[in-house]
Amino acid sequence: MITSDTPAQPVPPSRRSLLRAMAALPATALVLGGLPGTLGTAAAAAPARGYATRYTIVPFLNSNDGTVNVYESDDATDFRLLKASAYTPPSNRIRDASVFRHTDGYYYVTYTTHTWQDTSTTIGFARSSDRLNWTFLYDYPVPVANLSRAWAPEWFVDSDGSVNVIVSCSVTSNEWNFTPYLLRATNSALTSWSSPVALAGIGANHIDTFVVKLGSTYHAFTKNETTKYIEYATASSLTGTYTIRRTGDWAGWGGTREGAALVQLDNGGWRIFFDGYGDGSYYFSDSYDTFATWSAPKKLPVVSGTARHFTVLRETVAGGVTLPTAVSRSLRSGNYTTRYWQEQSALLNLPVVTGSSTTAEKQAATFTIVAGLADANGYSFRDAAGNYLRHWDFRARFDANDGTSTFAGDATFIARTGASTGSVRLESYNYPGHYLRHYNYQLRVDLTAGTDLFRQDSSFVSAAAWA
Repeated sequence: MITSDTPAQPVPPSRRSLLRAMAALPATALVLGGLPGTLGTAAAAAPARGYATRYTIVPFLNSNDGTVNVYESDDATDFRLLKASAYTPPSNRIRDASVFRHTDGYYYVTYTTHTWQDTSTTIGFARSSDRLNWTFLYDYPVPVANLSRAWAPEWFVDSDGSVNVIVSCSVTSNEWNFTPYLLRATNSALTSWSSPVALAGIGANHIDTFVVKLGSTYHAFTKNETTKYIEYATASSLTGTYTIRRTGDWAGWGGTREGAALVQLDNGGWRIFFDGYGDGSYYFSDSYDTFATWSAPKKLPVVSGTARHFTVLRETVAGGVTLPTAVSRSLRSGNYTTRYWQEQSALLNLPVVTGSSTTAEKQAATFTIVAGLADANGYSFRDAAGNYLRHWDFRARFDANDGTSTFAGDATFIARTGASTGSVRLESYNYPGHYLRHYNYQLRVDLTAGTDLFRQDSSFVSAAAWA
């Protein structure tokens, strides 16, 4: 198993404290899925052959709240810039953008329209056919009496197909005390909305509320602005009444975290993203037991320190890379073209293999690719003795299959597009975002660094078998 430790971070003041203090100062793929909120049960699967997973985020920038970038990823970890300054509204600002794909085929964003200093009684809407080119639609005045600020609107598509926005609102008598409200679209064009309804049970002084539905239960993640922690609540109805079940540092994420957003991964687990606004970083953490426990938070590569408050759109799209199965192949390094996978004393290394190598060396560099032990849409690799490639304490090695689900997860890899034409990257099934890569000519499983060098070191080419 791969384990890691995350050092404690200094605890800066909360966003609300900062706001109060500062206020005193002078002034074209085939899409098969992807609606947020309707992600079903935790039984997910890697994309089928010929398809790929695609995650999209549309964050505003740490340095500029007047525009948003578009990033995409195939693993929910390594986000690559798709287009800088992809959308700039005709007036005002764009913060806290939430994105989803509607049944009309368009992508929609809704967002906060003003910076924190200003009264902000509207939320903005824009749409795109390709995620790259966006058209402003309108600013919607949120009809809450005595409204001071409407912040962080989040899309939620319910299991009945209804499209909703959950928005954090405060009133003029207490402008930094937010309550989550629900707006429901009353037409398919998303231009007409129901009267706002407060989410019962969550209560005032909660901000950035994000909801997902599993079965018949609604799960809400919301920041308590008194304690500064992201809390967890459940309800049998979208509007509540919610019961807050976890408070304080219940998940080990620490305080001064906000902007929670969840997405389901290919292996069925759930990933939460949140803005560590006090330290300027962005984090993620994973759960495999319906939100009871979470992995230690890690900084999100590439966009951490650049991106601010976003939601994540997951889609299954045509394309993706595949490997032949039930055949013997050799795996060549994508950036060291004379080096191949080779089993040496049960460990997987990357030595030079040529036509003049011994028969034993060629046999040790030949493997059978089979359907993944944990997910048939993934891949597992078997040596001549019938042992399987798996990760153990970061290292890639071959062991006999003990029949456990842990072994199956350790021995299953999801094919992702490689750094060069014809190459493939192999993501760990049970540690998403971790890839087989060579380091000092040894094969190990490491969390992506989001760099070109890491992508090259983790890219391999399926070649004709040496033996």
